[in-house]
Amino acid sequence: MEPAARRAGMSFSGLLAAARDFLPILLQGVWVTVAVTLCALVIATLLGLVWALMRTSGTRWLEWPAKAVVNTLRGIPILVQLFYIYFVLPDLGIDLTAFQAGVIGLGIAYSAYMGEVFRSGMLAVDPGAVEAAESLGLSRPRILTRVILPQATRIVLPPYGNMLIMMLKDSSQASVITVAEISAQSRMIASSTFKNQEVFTLAALLYLALSVPLILLVGRLEKRFGRR
Repeated sequence: MEPAARRAGMSFSGLLAAARDFLPILLQGVWVTVAVTLCALVIATLLGLVWALMRTSGTRWLEWPAKAVVNTLRGIPILVQLFYIYFVLPDLGIDLTAFQAGVIGLGIAYSAYMGEVFRSGMLAVDPGAVEAAESLGLSRPRILTRVILPQATRIVLPPYGNMLIMMLKDSSQASVITVAEISAQSRMIASSTFKNQEVFTLAALLYLALSVPLILLVGRLEKRFGRR
């Protein structure tokens, strides 16, 4: 028992020493991770709303293209989409930095999932409310902005929060195209110091520190707006 305890103590001391030495570098990766996630979230939200509006428009020439795009994006791994944007688009004359490619790739990939979240929320709105608005003579755009979207927003807030958590974690995939976020910084430090256990433990703790507040927020949203 004593040798085991001593080994555990040494491991904890090593973790503290690694935190002192490497945390400043890893924190730079934290800011990049947050920036990638937030920028990609804006793209995913806007595009997802477009896909949802097209798929609920009741017009075939809008529904079918949106459905095709959503299914295509959902069927291709995010990693492949990042590779395509970063390595293939330059051959077509579109040069992007690693950060730009990571943001655009993550945003476009997640727009498909956001679109399905928004669409399900819009379809869950009480049809009676829509019929009442139509009986008052409101136009389709007014019904959309004054009846459907406000009610759908309350419905989709919990799953939207879950999507944000998933996007935060999937931002690590941008490291494969040299975006210097947490996992990329961790691999760089570990490869040069061979302190894999300490470095990747710190990385896991940083991801956890970013995710836990979001998890708690989603829990509060589910209690407030979720169906009981």
